[in-house]
Amino acid sequence: MAVAILRYNAGNVRSVAFALKRLGVESVLTDDPAALRAASHVIFPGVGEASSAMAYLRERGLDSVIRSLTQPVLGICLGLQLLCESSGENNTECLGIFPHRVLKFEPGPDRLKVPQIGWNTVEHGEPASGGAGDKASATSTNLFRGVPELAHFYFVHSYYADIGPDTCARTDYGRTFSSGLARENFRAVQFHPEKSADNGARLLQNFLMT
Repeated sequence: MAVAILRYNAGNVRSVAFALKRLGVESVLTDDPAALRAASHVIFPGVGEASSAMAYLRERGLDSVIRSLTQPVLGICLGLQLLCESSGENNTECLGIFPHRVLKFEPGPDRLKVPQIGWNTVEHGEPASGGAGDKASATSTNLFRGVPELAHFYFVHSYYADIGPDTCARTDYGRTFSSGLARENFRAVQFHPEKSADNGARLLQNFLMT
């Protein structure tokens, strides 16, 4: 197994490498297209600002590299947002893997704190009413295998992906948003599995088994 962690101008990438090492898995932090294409699995993490991150990816041709990947890919936090169609953060056009918009949490009468920082639950079963997300939920069952329904994961974010056709997990924070997305070989989560104790470790193990 050769796991590549995408290196770009975003924070929190090394904590993912440390989480993998705790699982007994070595990884390489790289922005080399050949190394990314040769990897068995690619993780696209990050904490940062969408427009500057996309500018960095485009300047180095990494946007086209990411779109061309055929092995399992996992986006984390900013990685999820950049895999979407667009972000409201500085009106950024993103990679377009997932046909979802990324919007900003707006404080409301409920005094919603922005950013969301801390633990929240994740619903990863199929929506009870059917509809958006059913197909994605079915194709991403392996990502949440063995993870309890409404398990707690750790979030740090001011922007979120809306509910849509690739939603495979949902979380409520003033509104319901996509905390997980899935399409073909691409998976993405808004929370930080590397900071989410046993549930996060299980999710990473499930990803590495795909």
